[in-house]
Amino acid sequence: QVQVMESGGGSVQAGGSLRLSCTASGRTTSIYSLGWFRQIPGKEREFLAALAWAGSQTYVADSVKGRFTISNAKTTVYLQLNKLEPTDTAIYYCASSKVGRMWPPLDNEYDNWGEGTEVTVFS
Repeated sequence: QVQVMESGGGSVQAGGSLRLSCTASGRTTSIYSLGWFRQIPGKEREFLAALAWAGSQTYVADSVKGRFTISNAKTTVYLQLNKLEPTDTAIYYCASSKVGRMWPPLDNEYDNWGEGTEVTVFS
């Protein structure tokens, strides 16, 4: 079983930056991809970025490309949030996937989720 845990959320002024971390533990050899999503209450979960666990290839969704980047160091995957806007306010989640393709964008392709970390951007 894989466990993932997010950290790094907080409150930041518009235009600022945050770095979110997702640490994976347990049977990490079973991970194919690790993805980041966010969810605003009352809205669907939005796919942001993913990293292929074996080769560290990355993908960032068009909706946040140019502002968000994904990277990793061993079993921790980072989501760097830059030029934050109030519309980025959400709960940010990471999740692991065993689906045998890189960067699955659908949340039902991920099977281990963290509890989320809250990001609040104020103007």
